[in-house]
Amino acid sequence: MAEYDKLSEVTYNPKVRSWRFRVKLHRIYPFYSYVTNSGPYYNYILADEDGYKMEMTTYGDYENFRGLEREEGRWVEISVVEVERATPCFQPTSSPFRLNATRCTQVRIIGPLNNRLFFDFKSIHEIPRMHWRDLRYPIDTMGVVFNTEAHLDAPTGPRMEFYIRDNIDHQIKCVVIGDQPYAFRDGLDHMSAEGRRQVIVVLKMWRVWESMNEGGFADFRFNPRLPEVEEFRQSLLNSDPYVQKYGVEGLL
Repeated sequence: MAEYDKLSEVTYNPKVRSWRFRVKLHRIYPFYSYVTNSGPYYNYILADEDGYKMEMTTYGDYENFRGLEREEGRWVEISVVEVERATPCFQPTSSPFRLNATRCTQVRIIGPLNNRLFFDFKSIHEIPRMHWRDLRYPIDTMGVVFNTEAHLDAPTGPRMEFYIRDNIDHQIKCVVIGDQPYAFRDGLDHMSAEGRRQVIVVLKMWRVWESMNEGGFADFRFNPRLPEVEEFRQSLLNSDPYVQKYGVEGLL
């Protein structure tokens, strides 16, 4: 049986390249070099079985990585990869290190280890605010839905706006566009049909704009069966007067 390193156990040693990881391609997004006027290159946010995340970057059109940018969500085996210190000014993960893929890096798709979609939840106040020109910053968060407004007939296209709040009274405005407003509306109506109790939504967000305190997201789930969601629900029952009075939807 192959032995794999854990992302959480990575250390920095320029002479060591014998790392071997079994990870999920949690998020993939392109970037361009404005210095050499070249690209696209790709950043991969990797997540291991423990949910620990680390960034990996490719700076060339490496044969072993061709087509991998279309495999988001797949599990892969990665070996012969360099470890660098993460850039202090912008870290898409909490790890102090990042991986740098080279022409020698080996990668192959393997079978799924689990089907977990969300990892490493951050509280609303912990989400970094970004300028609109910055790259997408994949992050997971959750909150109680309130103040929903549907604009399904808007001239610019269907749009739904809502707020979420956490258990320490932080809140953020979220915007749903494209095909998602209908799915969000139907899902929310289904969840809150009986008793109109508070509903927890789990979001996979791209970014929070610093100028508007407004976030866009790529995926959502209402009350998924995750231990983090149940822990959040219990904290609401202990701290939120409105939830204490009216309750909050349990896990499905």
